[in-house]
Amino acid sequence: MDKVELKVMGITYNPVQNGAYALLLREVNGQHRIPIVVGASEAHSIAVRLENMIPPRPLTHDLMTAMLHAYGISVEEVMIYKFSDGVFMSELHLNDGNREVTLDSRTSDAIALALRTNAPIFTTPEIVKKTGIYMEEEEEGSSKVVHKSTRTLNDFSIEELQEKMQRFVEEENYEGAAKIRNIIAEKRSANTPQNDITT
Repeated sequence: MDKVELKVMGITYNPVQNGAYALLLREVNGQHRIPIVVGASEAHSIAVRLENMIPPRPLTHDLMTAMLHAYGISVEEVMIYKFSDGVFMSELHLNDGNREVTLDSRTSDAIALALRTNAPIFTTPEIVKKTGIYMEEEEEGSSKVVHKSTRTLNDFSIEELQEKMQRFVEEENYEGAAKIRNIIAEKRSANTPQNDITT
């Protein structure tokens, strides 16, 4: 299976929608960004690790990491293997030295563990193509969006939606970008012949 490595860029809060957080992943050897909407507790757990904060008592993901280490189990990698109906699906690949085990996991939990164990995060080229936001670096180092447009959601063309989505990314409104990304995925799915759709 072809794999694309991802890195965590950060996590952001959307003040427009209460309790909405977005985790932003970037393609390691490319220019795509993938926003993933996550819950408040998972966002807190990820942010604590990104900021290298030490909570007074272990968080759930800290406890899970300690248990894995206590039993000699390593997290080999996280694989985001599917995107369906706006939801990313992930697996944890574990190894205790004698056998390898794959466990289904929420993507936010898998990434929280990956950050604590320095495990690599991967996805498929298809998911990058379907959900990624392509960004182009300018000379000054700022990110510039690559598509053009103007107008209102389900009535918008895919190109117009891409421009609006990328404007949201520039404004760090990743939750809004993720919503538009899902509409784009639905439009592409509706335009794909049934026997070309992968499951």
